[in-house]
Amino acid sequence: MPFLDQIKIEILGFKAFIEDVDAILALVNELSSDCTIQLMDAQAVAGQKHVLHATLHALRAFQKEYNIAYDLGMEICLRTSAQRQISKALQILGLKEGPCDICAVLVDCEIGVVKKLEDIFQRNDQVLLPQKDILIDIYDLSPLEIQLTDDLTSILMEQTSLLIIEQ
Repeated sequence: MPFLDQIKIEILGFKAFIEDVDAILALVNELSSDCTIQLMDAQAVAGQKHVLHATLHALRAFQKEYNIAYDLGMEICLRTSAQRQISKALQILGLKEGPCDICAVLVDCEIGVVKKLEDIFQRNDQVLLPQKDILIDIYDLSPLEIQLTDDLTSILMEQTSLLIIEQ
């Protein structure tokens, strides 16, 4: 794997209506034959900084061979959710049928892939803005955690970092 500073990472927001999650994942999988595309529920992310931090941790995990998942996209999902179990990560960040805000992480994708995603979903990076009440509920953050720092992005980034210590 190339050094992290040579890897192209894009974090994009989209709005969509998903009728069939499996069909959408299969369609996106066709786009990502030469790169990694990970789609996650944008309501469960605390902004681009949170997702970038998790993505860098996932890449480093693969580079240093302490990854939890066998797939980089799933490792990104695990690290973003600060979970060690795929089922829990998918419960938090997995796409659901119906109206959906999507966080798309693209690793080493060509420019044309973004255009193809924009043909499938409606681009809207505003969905990546942290929604405090939703994040507190999703991640079961304690009042003490919130009191110590009102920056949810930092709290979730710290939880991602702690996955390394638990190795």
